[in-house]
Parts: sequence; C-alpha cells; structure tokens
Amino acid sequence: MIVVTGATGTLNGGTVEHLLSRLPAERVGVSVRDPARARHLAERGVRVRQGSYEDTAALRVSFAGADQVLLVSGNDPTADMVSLHRDAIEAAVAAGARRILYTSQQGAAFGGPYPPAAVHAATEEILAGSGVAWTSLRYGFFGHSFDALLGPWRETGVIAAPDDGPVPWTAPADLSEAAAAVLSSDRSFDGAVTLVAEEAVTLDDFAGIVSELSGRSVERVVVDDEQWVADQEARGVPEQAARFTLTMFRATREGYFAERDPLLGELLGRAPRSVADQLAAQMRA
Repeated sequence: MIVVTGATGTLNGGTVEHLLSRLPAERVGVSVRDPARARHLAERGVRVRQGSYEDTAALRVSFAGADQVLLVSGNDPTADMVSLHRDAIEAAVAAGARRILYTSQQGAAFGGPYPPAAVHAATEEILAGSGVAWTSLRYGFFGHSFDALLGPWRETGVIAAPDDGPVPWTAPADLSEAAAAVLSSDRSFDGAVTLVAEEAVTLDDFAGIVSELSGRSVERVVVDDEQWVADQEARGVPEQAARFTLTMFRATREGYFAERDPLLGELLGRAPRSVADQLAAQMRA
C-alpha cells in the first residue's frame, strides 16, 4: 500500500488522483487531519485514516501496512518543522514502511539565504539516517500564481523587484503527476531527485513573456532590496513577509535554483508546462 499525507491539499491531492488512475483504490491510503474532508476518497475505496505530524501515535496507525509513505513538507513558520518531520519519519519507520518519500525543494542546502532550504536539508539528513530507503522529491518553485512575484504590472506596465536569478518555475499539477509516477514505478529513485521545469527564467524573461501575451510593452525595473521592502510595506505587506520573500530573491541571484534536470519530463512522458503556458492560463482565469 502507498499512504499519502496532505491528501486534502492541492499538491498531494493531485498525486492521489493520479495514483488512482494507475492503481486499484485498495492499494492507496491517505493520512489526513480531517477525514471528513477526504470522504470523496473513502467513497472510491481509498483507505482514509486520521493523522497529523503533531500526533505520532495517530500517524503510526495511519501508516500501518504501508510499503511506501509520501510525506508532505510542512510550511508553518511558527513551528519546529524539522522536529515535526523527524516525528513523521520515525512514525513511518515504526509502522514498517519500506520507503519514505518527502516533498522537498530544489536548492535544499544549509547556509544559504533562503530559510526553508535548510529545513529541507535537515529533513533529508534525517531520512538518510532513518535506516530505510528514501526519496526526496526536490520540487521546483511552484508556478501556481505569479501575481505576488510580478506585482501590479497590469496597472503600471512595469515589473519592479529586486535583482534576481534564474528559476525553473514548475506547475504543481506536473509535480503531482510526477510524484504518482515515482510512487507507482518499478524503478527505484534513491536519495534526492530534482523535479523542475525545463527552462529557468528571470524577471527579465517574464517581462518579455508578459509583453507577448498581453500585447503591450512591459518593462523590468530592478529595485534596491531595502526600497523594495519599503514599497511592499506601503502596499500593506507585513515587513516580516516582505523580508522573507527577499531571501528568495537573494537565493535566486546566488544561483541556488539554477539547476536543470530532465527527470520531470521523463516521468511525465511529455514536456512540462512552461512559464509561458502557466502564465497564459493564469491570465485567462
């Protein structure tokens, strides 16, 4: 059995849907905070059990009988996510899982400017020492919405943001599908694997794409880091949130997310959605 956590969310919920297109429902289980939200899965034959990273006893029960467990990474900035991830990994080991998979992020590393990268790197270290086979799915940055990244370009004709570097913005739907392919494959994916879109783009590239899609000229303007934070605060963004986003810009220009890898396309059997594809869909919505 494959047990998936976070299955009522968009990302791992999509993975469950793809698993159900590949495998009989009785081979799929989910561990969710609120089983009522997964009733639609139970009605299709999926095993639904309650579990959360804060309750290791419940996690062990929800993981029981699993050959593979897919752990979604937490993103609560107020929580000790490394400890919670450790608890979830230990629960999966105690339940007898033969392989643990984890939704990590491209650029996982210690000592960089982007704080979540260290959380992912620490979690990968725990996985490596768990005593069971493991796979860390290093996802590219999600391209689910570019509004916060690009700012009010529709009104201003300008993308004003700090200096940046290349990022392979990746469609979450592609990542959900790829995770299901990994989970259901006869091939072993050991250690960290990188799943990213084919092209890494900068905000200069975005300006060109937006100009072409909108039929108007959009300019990219580089803004000083501190000025950008002040501008964000003036628009109502809390300073802490703005400074967190700034760490992402700093990581991009230091090359933390520039790595290219063809694996995502190989798993999908097609080219991943491009930034232009994703942006066009968002502009139509």
